[in-house]
Amino acid sequence: MTSPGSDALAEARAFLADFPVVDGHNDLPWALREKAGYDIDRLDIASDQTGRLHTDIARLRAGGVGAQFWSVYVRTDLTGDAAVSATLEQIDCVDQLLTRYPSDLRRALTAADMEEARGEGRIASLMGAEGGHSINNSLATLRSLHALGVRYMTLTHNDNIAWADSATDEPGVGGLSPFGHEVVREMNRTGILVDLSHVAATTMRAALDTSVAPVIFSHSSSRAVCDHPRNIPDDVLERLSANGGVAMATFVPKFVLQAAVDWTSAADENMRAHGFHHLDTTPDAMKVHAAFEESTPRPVATASTVADHLDHMREVAGVDHIGIGGDYDGTAFTPDGLDDVSGYPNLIAELIGRGWSRGDLAKLTWQNAVRVLGAAEDVARDEQFRRGPSNATLQQLDC
Repeated sequence: MTSPGSDALAEARAFLADFPVVDGHNDLPWALREKAGYDIDRLDIASDQTGRLHTDIARLRAGGVGAQFWSVYVRTDLTGDAAVSATLEQIDCVDQLLTRYPSDLRRALTAADMEEARGEGRIASLMGAEGGHSINNSLATLRSLHALGVRYMTLTHNDNIAWADSATDEPGVGGLSPFGHEVVREMNRTGILVDLSHVAATTMRAALDTSVAPVIFSHSSSRAVCDHPRNIPDDVLERLSANGGVAMATFVPKFVLQAAVDWTSAADENMRAHGFHHLDTTPDAMKVHAAFEESTPRPVATASTVADHLDHMREVAGVDHIGIGGDYDGTAFTPDGLDDVSGYPNLIAELIGRGWSRGDLAKLTWQNAVRVLGAAEDVARDEQFRRGPSNATLQQLDC
């Protein structure tokens, strides 16, 4: 990658001081769970965590991050009440971070909170639940997550759930089941943004058919630029204008660089040929993987790769409907120049070099995400005036 010049980086950093990044997705809470059992003394993000985490406070500041949706993700092999409990533990982790670092992080529940945090020079901290398995088919649990501060829910993660299809699983209910549509309606009524990252294209379209509030893609890029099922087809991007939603481009190399998609498929096939699951990380499996990578070097994405997606997404969806969702601490590999949360100025400098105006950049980094959360709040007030909470069940609607 050709590094941006000092003048371009200086301009990018000055811009981000005025319009910082709202990042749609960061998996720090799960990383703290896996690496330290939530022991923040062991992984204190007030200290430099380079080499251990993608995220710490100094690098958030250096990256010009003004608001962060912290993912309260739990794995899909956690089901039922275990998934709910793990989600609550993730929420508690965010609460611990907010308590420990009050001069840097501020809880944000509304668009107004985000603006107030920006005025105070603190990082607005919101939460997003990643995967509908987190509510265990319970609309009451969904409402409880909102009460605890969750402001978006990704309908699925990598696997189907009973009422929604994932992008990386076989078709199940054909998008959304009747109960799935009811979940979307109740998210609108409650004020939880419908997040369509990870879901099948059929689920995206079904959710857009039902949602009366803007939707988001918290960390997904363009399928036309890189043909991966985790990305967004153009026909869906085109619908964001009417819906008012925002697609937040992710940085994960295997989602943004076609050569990385192809390389990952070959690496996975190599693992299976040697008798291992493609996600196996045991020492013997990693030896096989390392040997493959030595003989076939991994393709490297760059800030320019991500900018290609943003250029296309702006053209198709419109500049009012794009944002950024890096997926830091949720991926093993990152693009060159976007190695961690300090890298956002490199992306902004790349876009400045491509002729993006200050107004367009302000929408990308800050304004679109704040607008969408505010719009969801407006819809929720209207919906709550019209009707009360839904107590429908999966059994009632999908039997």
